[in-house]
Amino acid sequence: MHASQPIRRHFVQKMATVNVVRVGVGVIIRDPRNPRKVFAGMRRNSHGDGTLALPGGHLEMHETWEECAIRETLEETGLKIDSVRFGHVTNDSMREERKHYVTIFMMGECVCPDTRPQNLEPLKCDGWESFSWEELCQFAARSNASSTDSNESGAEIEENDGSPILFGPLLKLVEEAPQIVLDFLDKSP
Repeated sequence: MHASQPIRRHFVQKMATVNVVRVGVGVIIRDPRNPRKVFAGMRRNSHGDGTLALPGGHLEMHETWEECAIRETLEETGLKIDSVRFGHVTNDSMREERKHYVTIFMMGECVCPDTRPQNLEPLKCDGWESFSWEELCQFAARSNASSTDSNESGAEIEENDGSPILFGPLLKLVEEAPQIVLDFLDKSP
């Protein structure tokens, strides 16, 4: 084997990962104590650092969307969810970060109404709180107002009012306001 082949192979592998559209799954989990609110947390140490996002992550090979939503929720929050169903999908191009995602939003209910989310990945998230759709809409307006000062994932953060900036896919979800998600938040479990 020629000495440059391992270097070339590494370069080709690296380039292949840069130009791939990835699939993310965001999970809309109703707060059992206040069913009109959903859990979200501040991202850390990844694209969208310092922005508010739903629990979620990458879809793994051969995994269903439902399985991914259940797995990511349990890994990040310790919450067990059921009644998992499709909510919406967004196309999220983050040009400045050289990333492109298709984000599938799933909706789910907490199995145990007394459990609260735990921060099981403190290097990736500051912790979990619950927010109403109205609060998310206010944060979306704030996110759009500061978009000229931020990158495409929504990063760059809080000015004087302290309200968070939404992570790009969550911002798009709120802007698109799909009726199925609005109905989900409007009904009691």
